[in-house]
Amino acid sequence: MQARVKWVEQVTFMATSGSGHALVVDGPPDHGGRNLGPRPMELLLMGLGSCSSFDVVSILKKSRQRVTGCEVELQAERADSIPAVFTRIHMQFKVRGHDLAAAAVERAVRLSAEKYCSASIMLGAAGVEISHDFIIEAEDV
Repeated sequence: MQARVKWVEQVTFMATSGSGHALVVDGPPDHGGRNLGPRPMELLLMGLGSCSSFDVVSILKKSRQRVTGCEVELQAERADSIPAVFTRIHMQFKVRGHDLAAAAVERAVRLSAEKYCSASIMLGAAGVEISHDFIIEAEDV
């Protein structure tokens, strides 16, 4: 896996993934940014949510659950001192589908957290306390 991050100006950067996708990363205005893109720590949080959501949807599909949507809201706390690392992250999954079994959703979230999501496991190993819960939103056929 590769990536490139190129300084544009002030605290604005162009980040390009090895697969060729690019996005602007920027700092807050009080640090010289122009609010043109997400902050670096926001990208980490979004990466965690994306990684885990990918797993949850994949596991549910393999379990023959009729999942039609998945959204995760993440709330993170950071240390007060430098480096201001994440100390706690709570992830709430909102899973939508037809006749979803709560046990299957709970299993998918747990397996992602404990076995499959590289981002979650890496952050947990670094001492970040990560918690999860889920809501099932039934969808009529």
